[in-house]
Amino acid sequence: MNFLENNMFAVIETGGKQYKVKPGQRLKVETLPGEAGDSIAFDKVLLIAENETDVAVGAPYLEGKTVSATIAEHGRHKKIKIIKFRRRKHHMKRMGHRQNYTEVVIDAIDGKK
Repeated sequence: MNFLENNMFAVIETGGKQYKVKPGQRLKVETLPGEAGDSIAFDKVLLIAENETDVAVGAPYLEGKTVSATIAEHGRHKKIKIIKFRRRKHHMKRMGHRQNYTEVVIDAIDGKK
C-alpha cells in the first residue's frame, strides 16, 4: 500500500511559517486580511505531492500553482504566561501574550500537471 494513496498534499508558506496541508483540513495561521467566508489563495507553494511518484518541488516556489482556502474565523490563541525574575533581588515581572490567528479551511490544491 502506498503511503500517499489518495492523499494529495502540499507545503505552503504563509506568515513566515511552512504548513503541510490537505484538502478539507482546518488550519490556524497568522492573521490574514478578509472576513469570514472570503476565499483566499496561497501562491507560495513549496511542494505538491499527488501520489508517491508524482512529487513537484519548487526552487523555492512552484510557478503557477496555488492552494485555495476559505476563511472560517478570526480569533486569539490561549494566553502564554511569561515570568521574569532576578534571584535574591525581590524582583519579579509577570506578563502575558495572546497571538491573533485566522482559521482557514483548505478547499483545493491546484497541482494538476
